[in-house]
Amino acid sequence: MRFIKRFLVLSFLVLVAAGLSAFLLLRGSLPRLDGELSVHGIEAPVIIERDAAGIPVITARNRTDLAFATGFVHGQDRFFQMDLSRRRAAGELAALFGPIAVALDQRNRLHRFRNRARALIASMPVAETTLLSAYAAGVNEGWRSLDVWPFEYLLLRSKPQSWRPEDSLLVAYNMFLELNDERAVRDTSRGLAREALPPAMFDFLYPQGTSWDAPLLGQPRAIMPIPTATDLSAVYLESVRRSNAPVNFERQVIVGSNNWAIAGSLSDSGRAIVANDMHLDITVPNVFYRARLKVAGAAPLDLTGVTLPGVPLLIAGSNGDIAWGNTNSYGDWSDAVIVRRGDAPDSYLTPDGQRRFTTYLETIQVKGADDEELRVRETIWGPLIESTADANQLIAASWLAHKPLAVNLRGLDLETAKSAEEALDVANQMGLPPQNFVVGDAAGNIGWTIAGRIPLRGAYDATLPADWSESSGWLGWLPAVEYPRVLNPESGRIWTANARVVDDEALGKIGDGGYDLGARASQIRDRLSASDRFAATDMLAIQLDDRAVFLSRWQRLLLRVLEDGAGGTELRQYAKLVEGWESRASADSVGYRLVRDFRRAVRDRVFSMLMQPVRDRFAAEARLSMSNQFEGPLWALVVEQPAHLLSAEYASWDALLLAAIDDNLGDYRDNYEGGLSRRTWGELNQALIRHPLGDAVPGIARWLNMPRDSLPGDSNMPRVQSPTFGASERFAVAPGDEAHGYMHMPVGQSGHPLSVYYRHGHEDWVEGRSSAFLPGDARHTLALKPENWGKSGGRIP
Repeated sequence: MRFIKRFLVLSFLVLVAAGLSAFLLLRGSLPRLDGELSVHGIEAPVIIERDAAGIPVITARNRTDLAFATGFVHGQDRFFQMDLSRRRAAGELAALFGPIAVALDQRNRLHRFRNRARALIASMPVAETTLLSAYAAGVNEGWRSLDVWPFEYLLLRSKPQSWRPEDSLLVAYNMFLELNDERAVRDTSRGLAREALPPAMFDFLYPQGTSWDAPLLGQPRAIMPIPTATDLSAVYLESVRRSNAPVNFERQVIVGSNNWAIAGSLSDSGRAIVANDMHLDITVPNVFYRARLKVAGAAPLDLTGVTLPGVPLLIAGSNGDIAWGNTNSYGDWSDAVIVRRGDAPDSYLTPDGQRRFTTYLETIQVKGADDEELRVRETIWGPLIESTADANQLIAASWLAHKPLAVNLRGLDLETAKSAEEALDVANQMGLPPQNFVVGDAAGNIGWTIAGRIPLRGAYDATLPADWSESSGWLGWLPAVEYPRVLNPESGRIWTANARVVDDEALGKIGDGGYDLGARASQIRDRLSASDRFAATDMLAIQLDDRAVFLSRWQRLLLRVLEDGAGGTELRQYAKLVEGWESRASADSVGYRLVRDFRRAVRDRVFSMLMQPVRDRFAAEARLSMSNQFEGPLWALVVEQPAHLLSAEYASWDALLLAAIDDNLGDYRDNYEGGLSRRTWGELNQALIRHPLGDAVPGIARWLNMPRDSLPGDSNMPRVQSPTFGASERFAVAPGDEAHGYMHMPVGQSGHPLSVYYRHGHEDWVEGRSSAFLPGDARHTLALKPENWGKSGGRIP
């Protein structure tokens, strides 16, 4: 018995010692925040101050040293995040995670971004490569200054790899993957629909816009009349009539990002106001990193906003003279190219005759397993992505990111831009995933344009797969002077929200890459039009607007169906909850969730019914994408209820609507506990904001992941929110009056769970509370000094 007690005590002490050792080891990977540090790679001392939230204010004497110090803090706080970004773009995750990441590596290695980044570095101006080299040196000094490697590498039992200048370009390419349709899936799926549907039905189901549109240039689009029975073939009508199974299709992905600008004539300060909330996948740590970057020398700079770890630039914010923000443009930046095989082996047809495919053998290193080989075949337009039903045809993807000039560092010029017009000129020369760029200046001017390169296309339908074997596809780049832009509109207001911004010739230049329904944009426009005087702080209420304007007519339709149909106790309770829904996507609203689920169930049934021919024309597994403008034809159908477009499964359109209700009620009963009154929106819309390793290692999920908060907001309203997607930052600022601006972001500055900055500010983001745009008073001060500074008699100011 005594032996057992001694054994238990000894075991307990061993566990305590092991836990204490692990804790001390993890603490060793926390960054140093105070004191002096001698580093190699800067010309003069740099001061890094951090406020109570861990937001750094970096003061250097020249731009190159500032790039070094920016890399240093990124390397201290976010190196693992940066490593994942470059590895994802390069298709090198399996070397860190093993076989589980091979499929993703194969998908992304197809683009050979590591090779493209190296080639791009070799052709960039010396000033840009110098900045990237300084940043890379700072990153490596940052993570190597830790007493212990970043904690993730301890868990993975892997060694961090040095940062290289080309890796910053890989981070940029990773954003292309995040924001673009890199395989032109939209084109190929629409191509299937075009083949399977009568022309009148295809045009009806795939409109360019709806009555919800709120473009800066142009008008909303009227929906085409519903095709009559005589407009459609008997084969198609019979296919719809016997439809009784769902077609396999891509569910709509929630999209977000809002930005707008208010002219100085409408602001309290006389300065323009720029508001921006970029919506992305929310992970731990957050995609962005707040910072204030200053050069106190002959060419002074004072930049405040958000940076992207891995890149030495300010992505959005203010330089004191201008403020700017971005939303994804959803222009058409990739094309599906039909590649016709040639007569010679491994050849294909081009306008200049037959050519052989260029073949690359890519080696994917796999941790704990043998290497995987990937054969990549490229055409003059881009890599092959798939075959077609025709054995003589293949599909290649021509994508903006594959082109040599798609990425550059021209964004540096925004740092010194003095006016909105100058900033628009810079934006048109920048190389990045093309964005809706909104800017305002201290004199009160505002503007919009596309930031990023725009391809110049030949005469073909860019929304469908096209054969480029006899005529050119892309003809080069659209000249910057031909970019669409808006400067100082008469209304004094500019807004974008991933929807159609322009019309006619301007829209032809940008194209339709799946831009969003205009409901969110129109709600923002209407809020901005409701007042003639603004302060920066007024913008937060618009960013947090969760009113269900878009779903209001669906609530009325649902009540009408419930009123006309017979029902028992459950349906009466259902109707009561729908009637009292409050018309907001609040976390505690049951009615909002019921209306939302009703629309989705109706939408899926109608789309599947009208797309039944795809099951007849192609394999049942053929996947279609639903247009983001499908709301237009959908609403016309449920209102007009054409009998010839109804499956025999339903006695009437109202029967289809009631079947959607029954589906939802069955889902609630089968998959959730408790009655209807517990089916709140917050029950479904719970945060799943996770660290990449949060669910991979048992027992540490609570330590690494954010809480499962119930969140307000949804799609088709300014406060875009899903469990894993939402505002990666929210700010509003008048340039030159940054002290009265605000900003907050999810999660925290640090990527280390033992840091007090790991979760700092996250609750403010959840609750929608504003934080100051500028960092607060310094709580920590770290001085970086050149290795030989003391020897040369220099001193830190």
